[in-house]
Amino acid sequence: MQRRTLLRAAIAAPGLGLLPQAARAQAAFAPMPGNWRVFRTVTRVQIAAANAPTQAWVPVPAVNEAGWFHSYGSTWTSNAAKVGLWRDPAYGVELVHAVWAEGEAAPVLEVTSSFAARDRAVDLSVPTGAPALGAAERKLYTAATQLIPTDGIVRETAAQIVKGHASDLDKARAIYDWIVENTFRDPKTRGCGIGDVSAMLKLGNLGGKCADVNALYVGLARAVGLPARDIYGLRVAPSRFGYKSLGAGSAVVTKAQHCRAEVHLAGFGWVPVDPADVRKVALEEPPGNLAMTDAKVTAARKALFGSWETNWLAYNMGHDVALPGAKEPPIGFLMYPQAEVAGRLIDSLDPDGFKYTITATELPA
Repeated sequence: MQRRTLLRAAIAAPGLGLLPQAARAQAAFAPMPGNWRVFRTVTRVQIAAANAPTQAWVPVPAVNEAGWFHSYGSTWTSNAAKVGLWRDPAYGVELVHAVWAEGEAAPVLEVTSSFAARDRAVDLSVPTGAPALGAAERKLYTAATQLIPTDGIVRETAAQIVKGHASDLDKARAIYDWIVENTFRDPKTRGCGIGDVSAMLKLGNLGGKCADVNALYVGLARAVGLPARDIYGLRVAPSRFGYKSLGAGSAVVTKAQHCRAEVHLAGFGWVPVDPADVRKVALEEPPGNLAMTDAKVTAARKALFGSWETNWLAYNMGHDVALPGAKEPPIGFLMYPQAEVAGRLIDSLDPDGFKYTITATELPA
């Protein structure tokens, strides 16, 4: 479907809501490219300003990948004195930045975004002849970040994991298998985690959530020269394959943030991976605490090296994001709305105290 047609559908059609369980339950977890799906999200931020300088930053979809994701832009309404779209020059992160006049009693910002997505799968049995990364991209996606170093214990661990493996594909799979077998999803972790890869390895605590487990994959891959990247986003619809743990449970997706990972392999291009969701299935898929040999877990493990079900919004691939105008240092990644009052960031993992909501609606394609 062409971009113009999708845009007409997104603008003109009323929301259909989420698909019923009967329509999405299938026998096997095997995402494959198919029809495009169009979604609209609305993020509404309300802040108790307390008569102090106040500003907010709301991430918007900025990823455009021909085979699986198109961002169609965002609009906003606000009582802010200044509001506009900002784009990070390094990673292409996009956000709506609002600054309120001092004394505004009830700052409000509402951002509406639309995008199209479809499932993706890479056939790893035969190289496709995908072009190599350019020098600048390779440098960017093998570089260390504040939370993802590529030297020291990270490089030492990665070298041990890939020992004896020659090809990029074998190395990438070895790292994936090691993470699936050695990490665990920790339900006590706030939000999606921090993603401090070095601390995880030094402490020997390989528990966490997606921003921890998938960042570990990215760090280990980069440490042995494989370009890799996190993609920060949000689940927006139930799983069509009947996995309750791998989809949004309602149209309110305020706490449905999820980051994924990709690795660039010679001959194949960017390959989707998500070891964090394998561990999520093991912990959360009913009836819960499934064995790694359970059929649901093994199906997810097989599928999530090379494919994704894209019932999911891709915001950005950014690290060390310096929020424009912020008084505090750069944040590790941008996946949640952020706000600052009197020069201090509000806890973005407390949407009740922060008072933001995100809703998602699927539109007819």
